[in-house]
Amino acid sequence: MRTANRRTLLRWSALALSGSWALRPSALRAQMDPEQSAAEMLTPAALAAIQRGLQFLVRRQHPDGAFGSGGYPRNAAITSLAAMALMSSGSTPLRGPYGVQVDRALGFILRHVQESGFITVPGSASHGPMYGHGFATLFLAECYGMTQREDIRPKLRKAVDLIIQTQNEEGGWRYQPQPRDADISVTVCQVMALRAARNAGLHVPNETIDRAVDYVKQCQNPDGGFSYMLRARQSMFPRSAAGLVALFSAGIYEGPEISKGLEYLMRFLPRGQFRRETHYFYGHYYAVQAMWHAGGRYWRQWYPAIRDELLMHQDRSGSWIDPYSREYGTAMALIILQMPNNYLPIFQR
Repeated sequence: MRTANRRTLLRWSALALSGSWALRPSALRAQMDPEQSAAEMLTPAALAAIQRGLQFLVRRQHPDGAFGSGGYPRNAAITSLAAMALMSSGSTPLRGPYGVQVDRALGFILRHVQESGFITVPGSASHGPMYGHGFATLFLAECYGMTQREDIRPKLRKAVDLIIQTQNEEGGWRYQPQPRDADISVTVCQVMALRAARNAGLHVPNETIDRAVDYVKQCQNPDGGFSYMLRARQSMFPRSAAGLVALFSAGIYEGPEISKGLEYLMRFLPRGQFRRETHYFYGHYYAVQAMWHAGGRYWRQWYPAIRDELLMHQDRSGSWIDPYSREYGTAMALIILQMPNNYLPIFQR
């Protein structure tokens, strides 16, 4: 898998360099670093915890390929995140130790792409349908980029077009597939999905990304944090991590917004105080991505801290508990812990 992923990385790098979202030269040089980072950061204890978590997810997959339980059974976002957690260990659809499970999840998502391109599961609870659509589109883009399967591309194209068409006047997105209001949290999901689709070879208008960047920058406060909406100005950790990743995903790697945002996040460096709150995993899912892209001291300080905090609080079942569901908490924790693997193209520097 490592040889295959090196080839994949070269292909995505070429695609990125051919468009407006080109990787900065320092990032290109840094592409040789991830394997060394993995060797240093993925301790035996972390590897054992990851394996227990992956086995938990395998046991919890529904026969139709979906993931989720409690109030969020067969949820598009949780299914996509769980599948990406399995892919973060080196599997792709029908390849690798979890290839069968990833393919089953892919089939579930493909079956729920509507004619309009909207990805939603009828009867499944959702915090906001566009969250599920964003994560599911990201998952489809990762699968298509890794496999070039022709059954994925037309549905991915429709899903991407729906995102483009529902961007609001401010430049963002919100809960429903309608161009009305916007918030930073839903917006980052769509920007990441668009970046992944562009990396996989699909056309995404530069104007769509430029407008999203303007919206995200307007949400940043003087303290470096990000507000939830333009009219709700309080900075908080989860939304600030999301805002910073939105900029990274849009190709903004340097500048005052990045520097201020990173320093704001560093105020929340994990210190072993795991909190079972609604947005804990959401915030750290984005924070670890921000630190991974930033590299240097940010990554060296952040990853060991969140790694050790997560290891302290893994359940005996191999899962991590979250108010949405164990599958959601476990998927997020596994994506965070496996960041040094550098397998998913969307996370590659």
